[in-house]
Amino acid sequence: MLEKNRGRAVSGQELADKLGVSRAAVWKAVKQLQDEGYCISAVRNRGYMLENETDVLTAEGIRLNLPEKYRGVQVEVFRTVDSTNTAAKAAALRGCAHGTIIAADGQTAGRGRFGKQFYSPADTGLYMSVVLKPHKPLSDCFPITAAAACAITGSIEELCGISAGIKWVNDIFYGGRKICGILTEAMSDFESGMAEVVIVGIGVNISTEDFPGELSRVAGSLGVFTERNRLCADIAGRLLELTAKQDNSAFMEEYRRRSLVLGREIEYQQDGRTLTGKAIEIDDSGRLIIENGSGRTALRSGEISITGGF
Repeated sequence: MLEKNRGRAVSGQELADKLGVSRAAVWKAVKQLQDEGYCISAVRNRGYMLENETDVLTAEGIRLNLPEKYRGVQVEVFRTVDSTNTAAKAAALRGCAHGTIIAADGQTAGRGRFGKQFYSPADTGLYMSVVLKPHKPLSDCFPITAAAACAITGSIEELCGISAGIKWVNDIFYGGRKICGILTEAMSDFESGMAEVVIVGIGVNISTEDFPGELSRVAGSLGVFTERNRLCADIAGRLLELTAKQDNSAFMEEYRRRSLVLGREIEYQQDGRTLTGKAIEIDDSGRLIIENGSGRTALRSGEISITGGF
């Protein structure tokens, strides 16, 4: 009830009447919420107010900010998990529904592509996974990562006023630093080749500082306040909308528009060799088309680096 009236006072008597409890019980509940980190002020003769700067990640807060058509999806929030993707896989094995959202304040073993660690300190980032059931061949699921990148950059732009770019295939950059990574994992039927479940893991650095080791050279943060419940819900809602489309061309056009690599000289790996070329196109299936002295190459996955940086 306080979340629905964020920034506005709700009288203790109104809360008591709607919940069918005493005002003393309301006071005790508010005190418990304050102990859990909620910024709730008691306004004399007006009641209790959840302050706008409150940023406690909760299932209720996420669900409240989802588009109405998705408010029935399952949402689970943890204080700490090893990885939201691991938790999402467990939920999928239990038979969770399409659209299930798993989020956490912190991760102890956050993962990126190729087994790399994703630094995930508590309370300074958004760590989330969305469970999708696309009912399509595994080979057709690559654009889901592109859809996630568009969902993230669109949300950041709308909620934070920041224009972020996409480094093929799954990294989001702002101010020359990586602020977000995407890890897409599939659970498939080996015989049919169909993707039964696709889990999209997303880690956004919101106010994270003091990155360890080599990360300090490349990682960064949004650097502006954004309520994590709202950001999580907005990203998930956009992702569910984009992946529901039969035609990838609309969001692939946005992916290309936000690309940081098109038209740039890059280095890439192929057959154990480091090669160079110019990134000239990203097709609707998400492949990066590279032109070099020996012709054109289409990359479906892999690591690239931009010559000269951003």
